[in-house]
Amino acid sequence: MTSVVATTPILADLATNVAGDRARVTSLMPAGADPHTYEPGLRAVREIANADLALTNGLLLEPASLSQTVATSTPADTPVVALAEEIPRHGVELIPLVENVALDAVWLGLRVESAQQGHGDPVELRLVGARGPGEIAAYVTTTFGTPEVLFNSADGFGGGDPQRPKDAALLPDGAHTHVSWAFSAPGAYELDIADDRGSAATVTVAVGIDPVSGTSISEPTVIDSGHVDITTSEDEISLLRDVEHGSRERLDPARTVVSVPGSTLQPIPADPAFRFLGRPGEETYLLPQAVLGRHVHGEVDPHVWHDVAAAVAMVQIIRDELVRVDPKGAADYRRNAEEYIAKLEVTNAYVRRKIASIPAPHRYLVTTHHGYAYLGRAYRIKIAGFVTPNPSVEPTPRDVIALTRTLENLKVPAVFVEPQLAQQPNALTETAARLGTRVCSIRADTLDEGAPTYIEFMKHNADSLAACLA
Repeated sequence: MTSVVATTPILADLATNVAGDRARVTSLMPAGADPHTYEPGLRAVREIANADLALTNGLLLEPASLSQTVATSTPADTPVVALAEEIPRHGVELIPLVENVALDAVWLGLRVESAQQGHGDPVELRLVGARGPGEIAAYVTTTFGTPEVLFNSADGFGGGDPQRPKDAALLPDGAHTHVSWAFSAPGAYELDIADDRGSAATVTVAVGIDPVSGTSISEPTVIDSGHVDITTSEDEISLLRDVEHGSRERLDPARTVVSVPGSTLQPIPADPAFRFLGRPGEETYLLPQAVLGRHVHGEVDPHVWHDVAAAVAMVQIIRDELVRVDPKGAADYRRNAEEYIAKLEVTNAYVRRKIASIPAPHRYLVTTHHGYAYLGRAYRIKIAGFVTPNPSVEPTPRDVIALTRTLENLKVPAVFVEPQLAQQPNALTETAARLGTRVCSIRADTLDEGAPTYIEFMKHNADSLAACLA
């Protein structure tokens, strides 16, 4: 009988459904084990040494000791397949991790659209008015790190040198600039922008709140990531957003909301040059200049199984690898895979339907750590907050403050904790208890008695999200 080892219980369950009776599948990690920290023992070494096929997740999910054991203990002719690293071949896009998760936000700049191929006169963009719960400032950072203030509502609008009015940015024809934006309090803001050619528009920004229910625009287009510029052209001011393949999409400010997540909350620096933002140590929501969000890539997020489409892709890869090591069983493996993929498609529809049933203002996920990006992307649930980027990092006081503000501002009815952490004191449960927020269960990295198969794992999460957020 063909022998297969898989590093995690989730991968082992996928492989078991493809293998059927023709192959024996062993999970190196026991149910309930944390794949980030698991250390292999002698039993794992023996299983690996006798395997005809070794399946790993890859993308640095498994600890180095386990990856090294798999690499050195498998026979020379045994394939070692990192399933998550192979799924792009089946159409699943991997999600890069950002170096600083607090900066995973929209990149909001200023642009002058050229009508004369860069040979026109410079254009001045002004902030002529603003409404909101706090103050607004916009600035650029010079080569030496000194902020140069463009707009600042704290000291009013207009006045000063008539040749260079206050709250203005002068841009050459065809140019754009990256701008840091600071908002002193959560809520909805309206920024009145005008240029010196007679055009004007109001840009709506939702800071730390739901961008749909928290603003006055009905059914808005929400911008919460990527690169967008407040853009002046010959006859209008619009929002110009970068889309795929280097093209841009023009959006009407009257129908659009720029969303600033609660994770951008941070203390004002002690440097006197930043005193225009407030006193040192006070909090501000900051969209930093140039370096943020998806523009800064770290390693790739390995938690692909939270999207059933990724599991389907892994099943297809497992099928092909089993056919390769056991060609006589090709018909069985293909039939098993086809039947299991049909079940996965039903599960995918179930998860999609359950999460879609959550009212849009409540469709926010707050968890202990940042491991649900694929769930958020696949099923359109916003990852609103987490205590730390990963389970191995202890939360700082700043992390707890940002989490508290997120729960207060979004008014989410529940937060979600992995079963193994539910009975342990932690920053998320303590913060939720202090605010009277419900704590519910979500499964992250492994199977257990409550969800012994991958399909039950996904249905549990969908049911928990739907019940607790509705």
